[in-house]
Amino acid sequence: MSITTYTAAELYNWITDRKDLVLIDVRNAADYARFHVESPYPVEMHNIAYFDFMEIEEECVARVPRGKPVRVICAKEGSAQFVSEILERHGFEDVAYLEGGIKTWGNLLVPVLLNPGADFGLYQFIRPGKASCSYGLVWGDELMLFDPSRNTRFYLGFAASRNCRLVKTFETHLQADYIAGSRLLAAATGAEFLANTADFAHARITYTPLRDGEIQTFSRSGGPAVRVLFTPGHTPGSTSFIVNDQYLLSGDTIFIHSIGRPDLGGKVDEWSDNLFHSLEKVRTLDDSLIVLPAHYMSWDEANANLTFAATLAETRRYNTNIHAITDPAAFLAFIKANMRRQPDEYATIRLINANLEEVDDDKAEELDLGKNECAATAYAAGKAGK
Repeated sequence: MSITTYTAAELYNWITDRKDLVLIDVRNAADYARFHVESPYPVEMHNIAYFDFMEIEEECVARVPRGKPVRVICAKEGSAQFVSEILERHGFEDVAYLEGGIKTWGNLLVPVLLNPGADFGLYQFIRPGKASCSYGLVWGDELMLFDPSRNTRFYLGFAASRNCRLVKTFETHLQADYIAGSRLLAAATGAEFLANTADFAHARITYTPLRDGEIQTFSRSGGPAVRVLFTPGHTPGSTSFIVNDQYLLSGDTIFIHSIGRPDLGGKVDEWSDNLFHSLEKVRTLDDSLIVLPAHYMSWDEANANLTFAATLAETRRYNTNIHAITDPAAFLAFIKANMRRQPDEYATIRLINANLEEVDDDKAEELDLGKNECAATAYAAGKAGK
């Protein structure tokens, strides 16, 4: 069998369908440790560097299991093709390499309809390479987006496939972990860009300021209403959105197994206090609201449908130790006990998302790759209740 290629979308389908295969990532150990393919189910994966295949070919080939399809991954494609050719020469019959390299996995978006049978469509766009989620709300021939990535081609294609046009695009906050797509999509389509002035006041962007408590609607009556809820803490302008009184798009304020970290701006004392009071506000909401977060830490947070959604009551149970804190000082101590260094690129990404710095596409790709570091991680007591 000749060597073939495969796409990131095919890889996602294989691992979520539990196909029995072997992944060989030939990037160096440091790059692999920073960012690699993660799966909701066990998958056999080996990190065997490309340069080792060049220098100790026989030893590296011996480490690759036989009798299963082998799928090779590298940074840009060429090294994976080289290794695939080596494996073919050594008698491996089902070998393929990832088209475009690991960046295609990093940019992959997987659309999932969350409310089948409803008269409007709410979609979760899972980005497995970033462990993040953006959202699309469809009513008639109009589309609203929430926290889109820079993969504008995907969102425009999604709109075209459903015969709708993008009318509004929202940011829950000024993103630090990935390059946001709202500004790019607004420029490409004329859609309205809406954001919180507390984060975007100094941005070189034309946007509509959000107002706490306001209702955003579609042009045609009868569609789902979107209520704006200011929830500062992760950033001063962090904003959540309540859709149709059923769904809480929580941004980076609350996750399923954690909360957003308030230390990324270097003002942990002030922002931690804001987050504490935002969590108090969120606790007054209806327990049956379905929380739809902007990030997850691992596939353990996915439900049986491989989507990231849980009731507000469930998120509190998963994070019992956090929600049991009733004093702002104790909450700050908890945050500081869980602080860790943020990735160096976050400062640059914030500037790009405010349109205060520009980089070329290659640099943008480099900055945008890698799993998010937005959660205040530790949630000791609640996990046993899952």
